[in-house]
Amino acid sequence: MSRIGAVLYALFFLVATASARGETDASFRLSAGLEDLPAYFPAYLANGYISALSAPRGTEATRAYLVAFMDYAAGDISRPAAVPGWTEIDFSSSPTGAGQAWMNRAPLNERDFRDYRQTLDLHEATLTTSYRYLDRGRETAVEVTTLVSEASPHLAASRFRITPDYDGVVQLSFALMLWAPHAPRFPLAQMSGPEMEEALAANGLSLEPRAPATPDREALWYPGYTEVRASEGDGGSLSLWLDGQAEQGLPMAMAAAVALPEGVPPETVTVHRDRYRLALDVSIRVERGRTYDFTKFIAVSRAGWGGNATDDLALAREARDRGFARLLEEHRAAWDALWQPDILIEGDAKAQQVAHSELYYLLASATADTAWPVGPCGLTTCYAGHAFWDADTWIFPALLLLHPERAKPMVAFRERTLDAARQRARQRGFDGAMYPWESDPENGSEQTPHSAYVLGETEIHVNADVAIAQWQYYLATHDRDWLRAHGWPVIREVARFWASRATYDPGAQRYGIAHVNSVAESNTDIPNDTFTNVSAAKALSIATAAAGVLGERPDPLWSRIARLLYIPLAPGGEHHLAFDPAVMVDRSDEDFGGGPMALLFLPSLDLAMDAQLRRHDYEYGIRPSSVARVAAASMGIAPRSIAADTIGAAADAAAWFATNFTGGTLKPPFNVRTETAGNNVGYFLTGSGGYLQSLIYGFSGLRIRETGLIEAYAPVLPPGWKSLTLRNLSFRGQRLNIRIARDAAGVVRLRRQVH
Repeated sequence: MSRIGAVLYALFFLVATASARGETDASFRLSAGLEDLPAYFPAYLANGYISALSAPRGTEATRAYLVAFMDYAAGDISRPAAVPGWTEIDFSSSPTGAGQAWMNRAPLNERDFRDYRQTLDLHEATLTTSYRYLDRGRETAVEVTTLVSEASPHLAASRFRITPDYDGVVQLSFALMLWAPHAPRFPLAQMSGPEMEEALAANGLSLEPRAPATPDREALWYPGYTEVRASEGDGGSLSLWLDGQAEQGLPMAMAAAVALPEGVPPETVTVHRDRYRLALDVSIRVERGRTYDFTKFIAVSRAGWGGNATDDLALAREARDRGFARLLEEHRAAWDALWQPDILIEGDAKAQQVAHSELYYLLASATADTAWPVGPCGLTTCYAGHAFWDADTWIFPALLLLHPERAKPMVAFRERTLDAARQRARQRGFDGAMYPWESDPENGSEQTPHSAYVLGETEIHVNADVAIAQWQYYLATHDRDWLRAHGWPVIREVARFWASRATYDPGAQRYGIAHVNSVAESNTDIPNDTFTNVSAAKALSIATAAAGVLGERPDPLWSRIARLLYIPLAPGGEHHLAFDPAVMVDRSDEDFGGGPMALLFLPSLDLAMDAQLRRHDYEYGIRPSSVARVAAASMGIAPRSIAADTIGAAADAAAWFATNFTGGTLKPPFNVRTETAGNNVGYFLTGSGGYLQSLIYGFSGLRIRETGLIEAYAPVLPPGWKSLTLRNLSFRGQRLNIRIARDAAGVVRLRRQVH
């Protein structure tokens, strides 16, 4: 391309990108009215370190969690310890006394809450709730804005703005909720599945979803306990502070500083303190038609991240001195920077909106410059906050090209917990490192419930997933120093594990891997699960390649096993089988939203096969899947859409992709992704990562290889889409835009622009 042509193309690209952004601004805003509350699934505010869930009024106390802050009670799996709830601001316009009414107890109906609207702004990560609250003839216009700061990660804040239509005295309560221990507490590290079911029934509990929606299966995935060891409040400085500790876990601290309207002295200020609540109660005189702002600034820390209550109190007071507008401005700027890498879709407003909401939940759950992983459901109690292969294979690839700084902590976590994985392998008689099925996010220990013990011991493909992610990070950065110091030790030890786990069959002259649990989890204790074996072969080949990059001497057994490892195929090699035919009837349509064959198309696995085999795999293992069944389980959608992309079946790819919206796993009103349509395993970032991978790698055909970011197959666009733009990707020190659109002849083409 000539220099003039390049400039014209760059200008065209920028104009097209700006146009797409202008058309899709509405995709950053998700709103709820009163009519949406019966099916309300809470929004999620977080910055990777602190989280809080939304509530309809915007003022209720909701659960809050800190990154990798775990409770280690005896006999149980580790759990995220719920820290004191900081979101509560209660309000009353009624006179004090026996008849006083508080807003957080008022029924949510059209009579008491008029002109109700709650909006999650994905671009600036704020939740704003507004309504006119009617209390015994007194009407108050209310607006609540809440954020968890991206610019100052120890801070959060809620601004409570009121405009009364009366003169008089109002009361406000700014509280920290000191949650009681959960009862009963089940010893999940010791209970079998039937015992667990019996215990739930005996306590009148159920795993059925409850209305209004809750974000997890609270009957089992309830939070751990944070004991508040010391708490204080000072009415003169409008401050609260506390020190706590997770049961048999780490210390934490929290502080609050309240800002009252300027120039309006309070009538009274008192500190309320008991076992369950620490609060500042304030009364203030208001005038009709005047607007009053009250702001609650919160600072939070935990051992290894921040200081104690004294330090947090200083942070909260400093934030108060600087003001809410400044905190909000800096928070908006930080999120605006996060949105510079983006995915832009022209021609499908719903797909664009969901792309932004899925990316929002991932960014809100991830940190930079740490070694903490992202659990399947972020900073909530779903799956007890543990790290699974979901982090390595589903979430990491979705962030790698858009936000490598937020993908890196997931590979760093595996390095940080390498010693624990080595010890686990030794205990089981294997070499190298054997990573847990469910890893504690703080210390990397095995935390699989006893009822799923078999998965912890034999669903070992997680070890290959770990190595593949390490190598993908290297390929995307070409950082040899990182590879030598950080990635190589993990890759090497995983390869040593597979070399000791595989066994040689002299008669067949091949290696096999016996006694595994398939990723299709109803298939236990089987030999030669195809996904496990191809993943293990990939990990062994990666180890040989990494050794070559670094000038290390690889174990020759690694390449031998990778070459001779048995991969089950149909007679004549027409297509892959899901499992060893010795144990398989035709079960390709079981588990995993329609069968494990789809996982052979995962972009990070990047399984090499010729076009005919790929198409036959699709016809055998993908096309026959029940659309309804796939749509009802979010983890199975992306692999099928990507599989269709690889064979150029654009209509099929679009149909599979559309099940993201139609199967019931996308919960209103804030696009919360759930694991299945029928459960409340919410903020299912695994499904979010899959959706984004469909866009980044599926429709584009892009794969990360040693030769670069290559087009493994021709790009695909769903019918009706005008273009798909991957904006501001990061690859090997360069920034690039990738635009996929139809040319004048209707042929879908991919074009790149390096910044």
